[in-house]
Amino acid sequence: MEPFVGVATRLGLTPDAVSVVAFLLAVGAAITFFGGGRWYLLGAVLVFANGWLDLLDGRLARELGSASPAGDVLDHVLDRYADVVILAGLSAGIGCFGLGFAAVTGVLLTSYLGTQAEAVGLERVYGGLLGRADRLALVGVAVVLEPFVGSVLSLSPVGWLLVVFAVVGHVTAIQRFVVTRRALT
Repeated sequence: MEPFVGVATRLGLTPDAVSVVAFLLAVGAAITFFGGGRWYLLGAVLVFANGWLDLLDGRLARELGSASPAGDVLDHVLDRYADVVILAGLSAGIGCFGLGFAAVTGVLLTSYLGTQAEAVGLERVYGGLLGRADRLALVGVAVVLEPFVGSVLSLSPVGWLLVVFAVVGHVTAIQRFVVTRRALT
């Protein structure tokens, strides 16, 4: 990451600006996913760029000595909005809104329960099967496969991805709840 931090520094980019650009790339990805199969490769590239910039903003903040709670909140809020728009675009692109809803709620509750531990005075809970970087990587794989792989049990690769995010997200949220609850009793 160091070469990219150096370029961002020379360009005068702030960590907050990088976070905003990362979110805008997620919005672009969502729009391409809504457009369907022929746009999926572009969407995969935009998701990859979103994830890369999400790594860069924190490193840049530490390099510039500008890391702050306000920047952390902005980064986390934009990451959650990015998750929502990407999953909404994927579900709209294949017309599976129920799966999209289940995936979004799983992803959001996983994040919420991780930070809820902090809110009650514990360390943030990061445990679980799929972190954000893992989810973004799986989105990239599924959308690259989508135009080339047929349906399995009536679901395309993107449909199965939404199922995985829904199931694993809710299982992880429950796991984090149990860990936090046990730590408090």
